[in-house]
Amino acid sequence: MSRRNPLPPPPPTVELRAWPDREALLADRARAMGELSRLSIGVSRLLLLWLTVAGFAVGWSLIGAALAAFEESIEPLSYLFGGIFACIGAACMIPTGVVIGFGIRRDKRVRERLGQWSSLERDPLGDARLRSPGQSLLWFVPSLLLGALGLWMCFAIPATAQPGQETYAEVALLMGLGFILWLTGLIGVAKAVSHYRWAVRLVGAGSPTVAVGGAHT
Repeated sequence: MSRRNPLPPPPPTVELRAWPDREALLADRARAMGELSRLSIGVSRLLLLWLTVAGFAVGWSLIGAALAAFEESIEPLSYLFGGIFACIGAACMIPTGVVIGFGIRRDKRVRERLGQWSSLERDPLGDARLRSPGQSLLWFVPSLLLGALGLWMCFAIPATAQPGQETYAEVALLMGLGFILWLTGLIGVAKAVSHYRWAVRLVGAGSPTVAVGGAHT
């Protein structure tokens, strides 16, 4: 977890809760849930995902260039350049892949913490802003288009490849890029749908039991 952008802490346990009234609890709850929602599905998170995946795609493109060099060349110097491209490509793919993995794990922690704060009390009026489809659509629409493009590349490119015109390395490169686009779109669509469904359930959920100032209400 980044020290510059840490997650809001979880709500205190029942024994440690010291809110003087329901309004104070709802104010802290609204601040925490607003920040967690922004960290989960804000525009900056979408841009960060795309930038990270772009780095991964650059690495795969270099791997594809190395495969092309190995496939087409018979000169030792070309094998050397192919090996260099492969090393640089791996140096791009490995760290960006790790970042994507950490991001997925962080998203899971954000969802868990959102659930902890939302279970404190019901606040339909305050939570209505979380149900707004704007942010979910901002994730859903471009992610759907990106995933559709990637899926099309995965099937159309090998189906239309002509022997003697496209090499195996070129087909593998483009199919790999298509798979990266499809997987990125799938992540974005899943986040958008999951967030919106959670927000709808939150606003329509019944009121849980909550302890304010150590007493149950």
